[in-house]
Amino acid sequence: MNEAGQRNRRIDLIRGVSILLVLFHHFNIAYHLNDTILAGTFGWNAVRAVARNGNYGVTMFFVISGFLITSNAGRRWAGLGSVDTRAFYARRVARIMPCLLLLLAIVNVAALAGLATFENHAPAGTSVSFWIVNLASLTFWMNVLIAAHGWVNYPLGVLWSLSVEEVFYLAFPLLCIVLRRESRLLAFWLVIAAIGPLYRFTHQSDEGGFLYAYFACFDGIAIGCCAAVLAKRFVLRGRWAVVLQGVVVAGMGYLYLYRPIGETNVLGVTAMALGTAVLLLAAYDRNDAPREKSAWYTPTAGIAWFGRRSYELYLFHLIVLGAIRTVRPPRVVMGDEKLLLLALFFVLSAILSAGVARFYSEPLNRKLRNWLNAV
Repeated sequence: MNEAGQRNRRIDLIRGVSILLVLFHHFNIAYHLNDTILAGTFGWNAVRAVARNGNYGVTMFFVISGFLITSNAGRRWAGLGSVDTRAFYARRVARIMPCLLLLLAIVNVAALAGLATFENHAPAGTSVSFWIVNLASLTFWMNVLIAAHGWVNYPLGVLWSLSVEEVFYLAFPLLCIVLRRESRLLAFWLVIAAIGPLYRFTHQSDEGGFLYAYFACFDGIAIGCCAAVLAKRFVLRGRWAVVLQGVVVAGMGYLYLYRPIGETNVLGVTAMALGTAVLLLAAYDRNDAPREKSAWYTPTAGIAWFGRRSYELYLFHLIVLGAIRTVRPPRVVMGDEKLLLLALFFVLSAILSAGVARFYSEPLNRKLRNWLNAV
């Protein structure tokens, strides 16, 4: 998004695909779709292949985040070496904290009301208090908590990825100031990208290590940062670029469907991140102007709509799914009723995220930025 608030619709489309994969993944975990007409038509193996690897959708989010943060910072401050640290952190606080605090308030109130889905649990056999869960959420080590104790709180578990992102961005402006030159930053991020698969390889016996750890995920953000720097130097346009994008999309689709992420994560996460980076390079506009509406875009407008609200969707979709699970527990739902709940889940998640964005997070984002910049 540029300074005028315009959006790149192709990037929103990529982001929309990512969030829809995550939503479908989480719904299938709660309500296995193996006994639905969907599984009967396409086969359970095919449905499961689409549903099981939602974490690759998060990998795509990481790349998009790194790409947009880096490209926007370079444009806003006329170069990465001139990043205003105070203003950078103010913008992150204004964007992240309103939704995070609202999510915590909802979950804490629901838990106090005795709704079991929103209470803390002990999947690893050790109990964790809400004080610790709230602290981990606010100080960005929910991924560490999950690695140690399991998915201790159902709707707050999504904050593991926010923890990864925000720890990366705590260092981002400081690195820009210290290293200054884009060539040095590029070299540093390439090192981080190389560490990712090595870290995942050495933690294959630990899901918390290869899925949720900082260095297991930093490579996706770093690859996005590198892509943003490269985007200023060359353009992916023309017929050959269209062919390249087709090959990349086919490769990403094959990787996504081929095996569970637990079997492919070492190089699979890197490959998915690199593929996303190529698509972002093709979508990037140096003038940051939205593309003209064209025939290819019209059928995908709905997906891009989800992409524009991906942050709110990601944070609040498990609130909706948790509420559905409270009213209709998975143990009592069978057959095609699951598909009705799936449709309800997507509709309610879309309504909630749009409402939060329009009436809460976006107005507060603007007000907080103005206030923090004025202090």
